[in-house]
Amino acid sequence: MEKLTSQTIHETLDGLKNKSFSAVELTKDYLRAMEEKRLLNAYVLETPDKALAQAQEADRRYHNGNARALEGIPLGIKDLFCTEGIRTTACSHILDGFVPPYESTVTGKLFAAGAGCLGKLNMDEFAMGGSNENSFYGPVYNPWKAEEKLVPGGSSGGSAAAVAANICAAATGTDTGGSIRQPAAFCGVTGIKPTYGRCSRYGIVAFASSLDQAGPIAKDVRDCALLLNVMAGYDEKDSTSAKRNVPDFTKVLGQSVRGLKIGIPAEYRPEGLNAEIAACWDKGIEMLKSAGAEIVNISLPHSKYALAAYYIIAPAEASSNLARYDGLRYGLRVSGDHLDNMYINTRSAGFGQEVKRRIMIGSYVLSAGYYDAYYLKAQKVRRLIRDDFVRAFADCDVILTPTAPTAAFPIGDCSMRENPINMWLNDIFTVSVNLAGLPGLSLPAGLSAAGLPLGLQLIGRPFDEETVFKAAAVIETETGFERLK
Repeated sequence: MEKLTSQTIHETLDGLKNKSFSAVELTKDYLRAMEEKRLLNAYVLETPDKALAQAQEADRRYHNGNARALEGIPLGIKDLFCTEGIRTTACSHILDGFVPPYESTVTGKLFAAGAGCLGKLNMDEFAMGGSNENSFYGPVYNPWKAEEKLVPGGSSGGSAAAVAANICAAATGTDTGGSIRQPAAFCGVTGIKPTYGRCSRYGIVAFASSLDQAGPIAKDVRDCALLLNVMAGYDEKDSTSAKRNVPDFTKVLGQSVRGLKIGIPAEYRPEGLNAEIAACWDKGIEMLKSAGAEIVNISLPHSKYALAAYYIIAPAEASSNLARYDGLRYGLRVSGDHLDNMYINTRSAGFGQEVKRRIMIGSYVLSAGYYDAYYLKAQKVRRLIRDDFVRAFADCDVILTPTAPTAAFPIGDCSMRENPINMWLNDIFTVSVNLAGLPGLSLPAGLSAAGLPLGLQLIGRPFDEETVFKAAAVIETETGFERLK
């Protein structure tokens, strides 16, 4: 029999409903697996007592016949989501010991649907990074070829690694410029960044407020759809939350894509594109074509400016959002001779190098004399990028691209550490989706010659996650990708 921890959520729910095993047995199996795989450093805080209490409640509900949508499913929670009574630090020293007195809307919805909390997952500090090397708690190790000490991607590296390693059934993630999709690609799992506004941002520690979006990372497409059914929805506590009905995303899975128009952007195949990435993309195109979809060549001409625009807008918003961490109200406080010294000492000790870099860039582009030259121009470019997608979607229904320009690379890669721009280039295929507020899903579509996962990305129209899921399910079926067991 397949290990309980290797099963998907939908397989696990069937087993729980049929009483093949109990929620407590399931949770204990996950807790044992977490203990065995602590060297991955995926969790920064384990909550076994809470998880077992939630599992006991789940078993009572199954016995009484009033089980909820995710009853008994043990999840890992990215450390960016505030969890009532459970330490939340965004993996930053400056939030040492912070225990929120409230629950984020997304985690509240998941727990109200019967899911359990195994603990808080590692991540790049304040979600700033693409390798999970920027965490105060140290890097996460990719479970694929763990002996080679590869990055899991970031910022949701702990989430993707934990799902791939079967030490949670699924995990929450957030995506500001690719932070769900890129780690999903590196770890051979599936993750979706929904349309901006689809999931509430209330209770999620802010990085860049006009870009951040919560989403699930799971073992397959159906699990992502099940989780998004619960996570999505309007929230009056979030002014950017969209008043849109939430469909049952699982209903489109297995539907034909015959006649669906798949857009292939010329700009995403630059000269020098990694040959294995290009071959994986071509394979995805052929799969959809064989299933009856129509392949359409499209152009996204302003995508070449997306990375530059993103790394002006995101740091600008970060510098504003992170101004609240001053050592006065919560978290770390380093004393000084006077108030200004206390601010300086606290922020100097509390923030890591990448966070400081982005605060400095953000403060610069928002300063007098540079706001018009940089920030306003970046916002104009953002509008041009959005308009490119609007024109493209007049000719196609969904867009297919690679997720990342490479497979997972080694922790401590000198080319990445010595030049942060090289690290930022990992987001080259993903940032446009955030700038335009569109849904984007990454799923594993093959292995490199070195045996590492390669991901494909599907991009949809605003609030059309259904078409994204439908196309993704076809690729998933045709690929037959083998997850880690």
